[in-house]
Amino acid sequence: MFEYQAPANFLQDRVVLVTGAGDGIGKAAAKAYARHGATVILLGRTTSKLEKVYDEIESEGGSQPAIIPLNLETATAHDYEEVATMIDREFGKLDGLLHNASLLGRMGPLFQYDPDTWQQVMQVNVHAEFLMTRALLPLLRAAPSASVIFTSSGVGNKGRAHWGAYSVSKFATEGLMQVLADEEDGLSNVRSNAINPGGTRTNMRALAYPGEDPDTLKTPEDIIPVYLYLMGDDSREVNGQRFNAQ
Repeated sequence: MFEYQAPANFLQDRVVLVTGAGDGIGKAAAKAYARHGATVILLGRTTSKLEKVYDEIESEGGSQPAIIPLNLETATAHDYEEVATMIDREFGKLDGLLHNASLLGRMGPLFQYDPDTWQQVMQVNVHAEFLMTRALLPLLRAAPSASVIFTSSGVGNKGRAHWGAYSVSKFATEGLMQVLADEEDGLSNVRSNAINPGGTRTNMRALAYPGEDPDTLKTPEDIIPVYLYLMGDDSREVNGQRFNAQ
């Protein structure tokens, strides 16, 4: 496991956006950022899930979060520009962006892979990340030290049979992270890195491994230390790297 003890309130006065914040790792990360002082923007497809996380953050005494319902499958470049406008109006900057939302698609050989499912996975896992990052980059550059965290996978740098579009999309995610990291290096205070969560007790994992005992897996809360490390100033000089949470 990645070992890191985050200082109390080390994200005080920072604004952090988390995609896929309604459950799983996104929910755990959002709550952890809030516990350490951040104002968290919860972005996801299902408003009721986001509202539950919102209530949990407030009940724990965190700063009042914000909610942005957005379906990454259908969102356009204009939608992301509107998100950026709203954040600029309400907060004036953005200190952190966690790209957590992903689709698994389906498991199976490439020659049987449904093209529509392929397109859907690429839309959410790659194209949406590009459009969102592109729209939010000016706000990230306005922050003294901004962190962009991408979510990779164990199949994101070594392909594996039957993982199809998900595996390919995670290769692309790592490439997007590396290009952004190299472009911003020396140009701004924006750093970009990727996290491979490893086998974690989430709904996506259950879809990929339906016969697996979830009690043998780490929970999202167990792997949060690396998410905290990369969002705070202790990783200020870290850029373009891939981290394994486990």
